[in-house]
Amino acid sequence: MKTKFAASVLSALLYAQGLLGFAALASVLLKDRAQANELVMSNDMPSGPSLLVVR
Repeated sequence: MKTKFAASVLSALLYAQGLLGFAALASVLLKDRAQANELVMSNDMPSGPSLLVVR
């Protein structure tokens, strides 16, 4: 009985570790993607003064 309980606890821990690993990988990939989009957007923006003046 104890071996089945230990096996289920180990299985649950391995499952949780897999979920955390997947979440970590997804967050790293999304962070890299967001930084790449920031670089692309900043290159499209003009560096001089704006032509649009609101009064």
